[in-house]
Amino acid sequence: MLDKIALLAAVTILGVLEQAYFALQVISARRKYKVSPPCVMGPPEFERVFRAQINCSEYFPIFVSVLWVAGVFFHQGAAAACGLLYLYSRYQYFRGYALAAHARLGPMHFSTRVLWILIGMAIVGLLIHFLSLRPLLLRQDLLSKLHRFQG
Repeated sequence: MLDKIALLAAVTILGVLEQAYFALQVISARRKYKVSPPCVMGPPEFERVFRAQINCSEYFPIFVSVLWVAGVFFHQGAAAACGLLYLYSRYQYFRGYALAAHARLGPMHFSTRVLWILIGMAIVGLLIHFLSLRPLLLRQDLLSKLHRFQG
């Protein structure tokens, strides 16, 4: 059983560690640019790091959800590989955004494509699951009607 989810769990933990790294970068930028909490405005260098971390955090629940659905219902290996690509592209997005706002665009578009691929795998996996259950459900429905008819 655990073999069927181990890769997904590993990618999830890597994602959590990446989120922690992004948060630490914001703490470091706060110190460097002297921006005390709860302030979120400061020099552009700070604001880019802060926005990069917020943007990555906003997408993280979506990523984890579709990673697991795609991995459980479609294919664990394919989902985990996409998950690693997504995490790498978000790291590149963060680094690019921290340097200059326009440098985030390439990694942002790539991570969005990977996320859509995961969404597609999740949908296909769920469709296959539910469509393969349909004959079983119809068979059970027919058997229950047959038992009522006999009884």
